[in-house]
Formats: sequence, structure tokens, C-alpha cells
Amino acid sequence: MTELRSFEFSAVDLDGLAQRQGRIALLINAEGRMSPAARRLNRLTKGAVARLLAAERWEKAKSGDVIALAYPAGLEAEALDVVKLERRPSVAEARKAGAALASLAGSKALTVIGEGTARLPNLALGLALKGYASVHHKSESSETPAAATIMCTKPEETGAAASSLLAVAEGVAFTRDLVSEPANVLTTEEFAARLEALTELGVEVEVLDEARMTELGMNALLAVGQGSAAPSKMVVMRWKGAEGDPLALVGKGVVFDTGGISLKPGPGMEDMTMDMGGAGTVAGVMKALALRKAPAHVVGLVGLVENMPSGTAMRPGDIVKSMKGDTIEILNTDAEGRLVLCDVLWYAQEHVKPIAMVDLATLTGACIVALGHENAAVFSNEDGFAEDFLKAAKTEGEGAWRMPLGQAYDDMLKSPLADMKNIGGRPAGSITAAQFLKRFVKDDMPWIHLDIAGVAKLKSASLLAPAGATGWGVLSLDRMIRDRFETKGD
Repeated sequence: MTELRSFEFSAVDLDGLAQRQGRIALLINAEGRMSPAARRLNRLTKGAVARLLAAERWEKAKSGDVIALAYPAGLEAEALDVVKLERRPSVAEARKAGAALASLAGSKALTVIGEGTARLPNLALGLALKGYASVHHKSESSETPAAATIMCTKPEETGAAASSLLAVAEGVAFTRDLVSEPANVLTTEEFAARLEALTELGVEVEVLDEARMTELGMNALLAVGQGSAAPSKMVVMRWKGAEGDPLALVGKGVVFDTGGISLKPGPGMEDMTMDMGGAGTVAGVMKALALRKAPAHVVGLVGLVENMPSGTAMRPGDIVKSMKGDTIEILNTDAEGRLVLCDVLWYAQEHVKPIAMVDLATLTGACIVALGHENAAVFSNEDGFAEDFLKAAKTEGEGAWRMPLGQAYDDMLKSPLADMKNIGGRPAGSITAAQFLKRFVKDDMPWIHLDIAGVAKLKSASLLAPAGATGWGVLSLDRMIRDRFETKGD
């Protein structure tokens, strides 16, 4: 699995600056007020820092921007990166600065000098997340990034605060690793095995096989995987960091989606290795909670299947009975994620007894048509719950947009042969998918459905991620859990 950059926190070593290797990053506010370390570096570089601060490009730079001075005289470091950052930057500005430094440093050693600068833990988070690279399938071995040293006024306090955020970064990296894996590597069995390894962190893990799911009546989920040689599984992960009823996180884990008999077009089908993105996010959140020893009770449940066409695959026109007991007419076998989720949602309510539920899925192309790649679609049956999540997503800088539900959309799922159809037609495709799931949520259960089809994997780099899997949702869900579901100390 991908190793993120490690961090060390120490007091500022003025006398050792000239000998630091790799790159040195110096944080200076817009006014150009120099700290003792900045004055020392300015003297070592024969006034290069002062000349930069007087230059027009410094004035034009925005908060969080970095200007590199390559091979500065007087330093062994290959570059001195001057970061324009206020003493009390916003969270977004601090993370932006860290991300910019990650792009410049690559895998080289980095020393960050942040005397008196607040939010250094968030700068470290941006540095860790942007420095992620999924390269473990390349034949040429890549270097593990060298450690970053953050020199600051209160190293112990800053390091303690950063450890919690860097635990979440490890969760994001776990999600990105899972979403980036090809389907011949991340089979349903391998996925389950990687989740079972979370027991090493104190997570309780149970894997349900096809025989057990058949006993439970999870026929909708099983129908999706019946055309594949890969066995379908459901994995239940419990982090019990507090007493009381848990929050349930439910993820769609279709390790590869051909569309089944309703076969997808060939071009672009290779991207369907990421159709387990919802399950990947749930796994990442569970790892983050365990690493930071969160005082919360959270259960993650993921349905792991592969949707393949074969002589045993489900067909358009089939009718299956869900675990709830409702019958579903299959009009399109490519609308399979909702069949997985509906049974896992019902299992969660019957066996986990959660206080609230959130499900995540790369569910519909219609979501991308509606919101592009900037926002996940948020559906909910409770305004307060939805608002809490949207607030968390805004705080963490992850795009999310509330979408409607309503009876008119639900009526589009009526079937003359069964209790419902699995699709409602082309109009409002992401909404009718959410309405389908809502039928499997009990009336008194607070619930959020997140359609992450447009944000789980990107063709180009974003602020905190290189091109590829983003790990969207780990930060936001962890933040919502901190704010709403953690037990508070005295």
C-alpha cells in the first residue's frame, strides 16, 4: 500500500539551517515581516529573501502560493521555497500551501519553517495528501518520500494536533489505493481480505459469504454477482470507540461493472474498476477512526460484488425479492448498485440497529450530468442531518450539493409486475435512484445518500490530490463524526 510522507516536529534550529538537505520552505506573511529564521536565511542567501519580498511577483502572489529560489547561495538545500501565508491562515489556505510544497518537493526531504504560524497541522495534511502517488504497479520501484521536518514554536503541541489529521490522511490514502486497483487485483475476495486486516487496528470485522446472505434473503445483492466467478461478500466493520447506538456507513462495492447483460459501451469501460468507490470511502473512514482512536461508535458495511455477463447473469425482465421482502423488476442490469445497497441498508437496520445511516455509491451517470465533477449529490430524509453533512463538507473543502426527493419521483418506479422497477427512466436518473434506496429506509431512520459518481476519480489533478482516485468523502464524514457523533469529554 502507498506510504505517505512521514513528519517530524521540532524547535527551530537556526544554526543547522545552512546544512539542511532537500528543500527548505519558509513561511512569511503578506507584509513580509521576517522571523528570526527568515532573517538567518536572508543573511545566508546574501539578501535573496529580502529581494524577493520587495519584488512585484511577491506582491501579486496569493495566500498559500509558493515562490521557489533554486540553488540558493549559502545553503546546501537545493531550493528555498518562500510561502506567502498569514500568521493565522484559513484552513483552506494552510492546506493549499502544503499541497503546493508537495508538488515542488516530490519525494525529497523538506524542512518547513513555521515560527508562530497557526494551522501547521492543516499544512501537513495538505502536504501529505497532495504527495500521494499510486505507483506500486510500476516495474521501476519508486522512492518513499523522505520525512518532512516542521520547525515551529510549540513542536509537541503542533505534532499532537497533526497526528489526528494525519490519521485521516492515512484513511484517504487507503481509499485511493482501493479505488486505484485494477479488478484483477482487487477481487471481491482480496477486497474482503484487506478489510479484515483492519482488525490489526482494533476494528471488529465480519465477512458474510453467499451462503449466509442467501439465508438472510439478500437476493437483490446476490443477483448482481450471480454472473461472475467471483463470490459476492458483505463485510461488516465495527469501530467501537464509545458506547451507544452506532452510526452506520454503507458502501457500494462493485469491483468491476460491465453493466451485465445490459452491457456498457466498450470505450471507457476500463474506468469501471472504480465502481467500488463508495465501499472504498467507507473503508477509509473506518481506518481513519481506528488510527486516531475516535471516541465514536461507527459500523461500516460494504457489499462486494462483480457485475459480469454470463449464462448465469441476471437478465432484464427478471424479478428478485429483496431482504426486506419487496420484489424488484429488473429493467436494466446496469442499474445494479442500488440492488446491492438496498439489501445492505436493510441488513444494517435489522442487525446493527444504527442511530443514523449514510450510504455512498458511484451510482449514476445522471449525477455527473447534473453536477459535473465538482460536487457529490446529497439526498436525505432529514434536513438537520443533511445540513450537518453539508457543513462538514464545506469545512473540509469537498464539494457537495443537496438534491430533492419527492413522491412524483417515487411514482416513476412503479411496476405492473412487481413492487417496483429498478430504474425510473432517463429523466431525473440520480433522483429516482435515491428514491429507490429510500424505499429501504425505515420512516424513523435519519438517512443520507451520497452519489459520488463524479468525484470519486478525476482525470486531472485537484487541489489535494493528483489525477486519479480522490478519496472524496473521508474528510467530510470524519468531520461530521467528530462534530455530531463523538462522545465529548468532561
